[in-house]
Amino acid sequence: MKKEKEESTPSYLYLHPSENPATPLVSPVLDSSNYHSWSRSMLTTLSAKDKLEFVDGIATQPTKTDSTFSTWNRCNNMVVSWLVHSFSVPIRQSIVWMDKAVEIWNDLSRISDLQTEASSLSQGELLITDYFTKLRVIWDELENFRPESICICKNCTCNISSIVSQRKKGRPRHAIFERSKRSV
Repeated sequence: MKKEKEESTPSYLYLHPSENPATPLVSPVLDSSNYHSWSRSMLTTLSAKDKLEFVDGIATQPTKTDSTFSTWNRCNNMVVSWLVHSFSVPIRQSIVWMDKAVEIWNDLSRISDLQTEASSLSQGELLITDYFTKLRVIWDELENFRPESICICKNCTCNISSIVSQRKKGRPRHAIFERSKRSV
């Protein structure tokens, strides 16, 4: 009976005893400029470790009463740790509270898509208001991925609320201004 259970357990739920959660799997770490090469390296590495299913959505979380839940949870935590240790500090801070490898992977992919969309957007035949609206929608979605900045001063001296407010107001206008300077 035990042999049947082992045979039905997916191979991606196996962790070799030598696996280390603090080991960075790829180099260089993910930063704001290398998503595509980093993701290719990470996918190759996760495939070699038979853990690709944790970022592509195949290894879905079983119910807590399922006999494979603790094994799935341990493997997912290992993949999350590998991901976290392959990020630059600012990116690491933005995902530190995320629990599932697939959610982290999907968020990073979406952020990359939005950044590409924002940088390749051009006014073309659009009215300036339509162009601004499209850009604003992209920046608003990107803003949702940014970690919340919180003041920790007793008598606030960091002006974080005004910095956050300026950041939210300035991005689309700044992007439009930069593009108009390039097109002149």
